[in-house]
Amino acid sequence: MSEANNYSGSNITVLEGLEAVRVRPAMYIGSTDGRGLHHLVWEVVDNSVDEALAGYCSKIDISIMPGNGIRVVDNGRGIPTDIHPKEKVGTLQVVMTKLHAGGKFDDNSYKVSAGLHGVGVSCVNALSTKLIATITRGGKIIRQEFSRGNPIAPQYEIGTAPMDAHGTCIEFYPDSSIFTETEYNYETIATRAREFAFLNKGLTLIVSDERVQDDIKKEEFCYPGGLGSFIEYIDQNRKPLFQKPIVISAEAGSYPLEIAIRYTDSYQDNLFSFVNNVNTYDGGTHITGFKTGLTRVVVKHAAGKISKPKKDVEISGADVLEGLTAIIAIKIPQPQFEGQTKRKLGNSEAKSGVEVAIFKALDEFFVENPAITKIIAEKVYNTAEGRVAMRKAKDAVSRKGILEGGGLPGKLSDCSSRDPEKCELFLVEGDSAGGSAKQGRTREYQAILALKGKILNVEKANDVQIFSNDEIKTMIQSIGTGIRDDFKLEKLRYHKIIIMTDADVDGSHIQTLLLTFFYRYMRPLVDGGYVYLATPPLYRVKSGRQETYCFSDEDKDELVSSIRESGKKAELQRYKGLGEMNPDQLASTTMAPETRVLKQCCVEDAINADQIFSMLMGEEVEPRRKFIEANAYKVLDKLDV
Repeated sequence: MSEANNYSGSNITVLEGLEAVRVRPAMYIGSTDGRGLHHLVWEVVDNSVDEALAGYCSKIDISIMPGNGIRVVDNGRGIPTDIHPKEKVGTLQVVMTKLHAGGKFDDNSYKVSAGLHGVGVSCVNALSTKLIATITRGGKIIRQEFSRGNPIAPQYEIGTAPMDAHGTCIEFYPDSSIFTETEYNYETIATRAREFAFLNKGLTLIVSDERVQDDIKKEEFCYPGGLGSFIEYIDQNRKPLFQKPIVISAEAGSYPLEIAIRYTDSYQDNLFSFVNNVNTYDGGTHITGFKTGLTRVVVKHAAGKISKPKKDVEISGADVLEGLTAIIAIKIPQPQFEGQTKRKLGNSEAKSGVEVAIFKALDEFFVENPAITKIIAEKVYNTAEGRVAMRKAKDAVSRKGILEGGGLPGKLSDCSSRDPEKCELFLVEGDSAGGSAKQGRTREYQAILALKGKILNVEKANDVQIFSNDEIKTMIQSIGTGIRDDFKLEKLRYHKIIIMTDADVDGSHIQTLLLTFFYRYMRPLVDGGYVYLATPPLYRVKSGRQETYCFSDEDKDELVSSIRESGKKAELQRYKGLGEMNPDQLASTTMAPETRVLKQCCVEDAINADQIFSMLMGEEVEPRRKFIEANAYKVLDKLDV
């Protein structure tokens, strides 16, 4: 009998309770790496913030505990602990063990909520070796403990409390058999807590790291200025064109909407959007409505404010965005997100609601504040003039096939495969290293592009300068996707773009210049995980016929000490550059998939990433000087200075 005919009901697996979460965790939390690990924290904190949105919570404490557990304590109403009328067990147990069980489906309990799907805290429970829920309400303190989604015992009372005391404490320890990473990052959690505090005026969040008892870290975040303070925080490494951000509170249809905007002298735009406190990284309908409404109102008011307009220059949506920092925060009772990780809003009514609201509010603001209106109009119009000049420069190079894929640059040593998923592009520092890389590569799927010196710093350059830069034009042509609004991921010619530079200060600078370009002009490559850093060895240690490559000073010192302790002689070679390695050495240590180490570049926090690029590569010198002064000791310690 064939295998197909053997297929019957016995082949159908029924997963009960939270088993599905443990079998397919990525379906519920996105991944089982560090991002998924931290997503557990967000699911619990979201519930506390939802209590704040409902008006019942003013303080949230988040602690990383010894053993790498998490404790989240709020002063909200507390999860109900009465017997659930349908399930006939404590409501606390229902909330913790049943998917799609929670107050988020009852419009009377939460008008708006980040935890839309009702699977958040139950997923955390399913993916934890231990979870302890402690509830204070009604004069009692009730506790229940769980393991891997299952209750260890019924809930029990551990004490009494004043009748006006209330709140929830969730303590959990992620299951190391599920997660590939189990170490929580304090900065990641603190950054998200700061974000929550900006988005919720008056809400206090306290973050502490208790893993090292004699060095406990602790920060408190509370921002009465709300989104205006958020804009000032984001723009701290830029020069604003006017002092106070424009803050708007309005109704987008029937949805509460808050927007804060300010223009800077930057060439980049920075839009951050939130729905019910959830960062919608990929935007959505609310962002579309914001852009449309903003463009309409700026075009309307710019006409009478521009000093010397030119006939062939018209303001476009892209012109209005350049140099803009904006935060859009909307609260929607029934948000339609794309998946549990909630990266993009889909509610169609949000587009028209936000568009009308931003137009009406700024229309009134521009009338009442003509000086700021003129500053914005001149900024936007100057951008439009630059865009016209850039288009001419772009058309000139496009006619030569530089940007339209009409041909590949002569500097590119391409691979023979035409399957992008298999192909790799190495961006190599200098012709010498490029020569070694060409000889050492696997020609079938590895392409080499040798870059001459340091590319243009795009953080300080406009589009005209960028399209006039030979190295950047060569990269754009080689990669094939185009840039910014013309970017098309489906035209990507290589699914691994690998930056391979010398392991020295100049190499690090070139890495940073390239990453700045990719982040600002080919952002989907970074978001999609297509950009990597190669890791060349620092040393070759030879003892007799045995050669070992070391990638850090610590590894080198340990190996040399071990060899000498055994009575043997250790010969040490320090590689100052890729060009010092012969092709076979470069291939085996840095290029061959079987033996190399690649670092994948990704964005954990878009706001922090934006600040770092602005600080390191932008026009403002003072923030960069402070950063160097604060971190120079780390380099000096390594040099034993």
